[in-house]
Amino acid sequence: MRTVLKQTSAVLVAVFAAFAGSMAGAMAQTFPSRPITIVIPFPPGGQVDTLARILLDKMRTSLGQPIIIENVGGASGSIGTTRVARAAPDGYTLSMGNWTSHVGGPAIFPVQFDILKDLEPISLLPSAPTVIVGRSTMPAGNLQELIGWIKANPDKATAATVGAGSPGHVSGIYFQNQTGTSIQFVPYRGGGPANQDLLAGQVDMRIGAEASQMLPHVRGGRVKAYAVMAKTRWSVAPEIPTIDEAGVPGVHISVWTGLWAPKGTPRAIVERLNATMTEALADETVRKRIAEIGSEIPGRDQQSPEALAAFHKAETDKWWAIIKAANIKAE
Repeated sequence: MRTVLKQTSAVLVAVFAAFAGSMAGAMAQTFPSRPITIVIPFPPGGQVDTLARILLDKMRTSLGQPIIIENVGGASGSIGTTRVARAAPDGYTLSMGNWTSHVGGPAIFPVQFDILKDLEPISLLPSAPTVIVGRSTMPAGNLQELIGWIKANPDKATAATVGAGSPGHVSGIYFQNQTGTSIQFVPYRGGGPANQDLLAGQVDMRIGAEASQMLPHVRGGRVKAYAVMAKTRWSVAPEIPTIDEAGVPGVHISVWTGLWAPKGTPRAIVERLNATMTEALADETVRKRIAEIGSEIPGRDQQSPEALAAFHKAETDKWWAIIKAANIKAE
């Protein structure tokens, strides 16, 4: 009797698996048959929102369906990301986020999902390089002189950040650790107010600031640029040295962007969305517009779901260790 029951159970499991597989295959063949929603976990007008709108026209043409942007801000992007993690895994609700929403935010806010396990990677998207800049009246002429000035003014040097756990805050702590300096971090509600106080000389510097936001002020002589926080120079402003060249190797951070679906989304749908995204990133008009906002497109070999998964894990492992060691908490 037990043998018969086991055999029956095995048959039922096989039938269910075959049925589920056929349903997933049918879904993938007809995808998409209705509008797709891309959840941006920040208010309109930011780096992710701007990038999404550049990519939209090409994506709509490729998929043959409307694409709706839904801005769901709050908790360093965690609220919007949670919405996608809990959505149906059918490819119609996607998450487009960046370092803040998919690395920093989940490290300091008590999210009810696993950022690495509960989202399906689709594609790594363009990244915005970051820079170290100082007020125009800063006496230091290069990064080593800046480090010397900070050491000569312990606990007096100030750096504006866009809140706890932001790229500027976390990379600033990493910079401290690597240089043996001590900096007072001043939190702001956004990059605009932080930049205003830097321009007014109310704070001494910004670490990990988006390079595209700071470049007009650098070119206008209103702030001093000390380094790009990357391995290679920024093509838009090649005159700014890398942080490695400036003497603090390895302190690299970019505001990179990615696209994810809920965990369990059929592989064929993920591949369709990935193909759509790689096609958009190869379009000359799209590439020109992305270059105009100062962002950089990853190489074709870095645009696969597997590449995003590996990159996301490496970034999470690296920065979560720094965040936990510094005991950074949500404000």
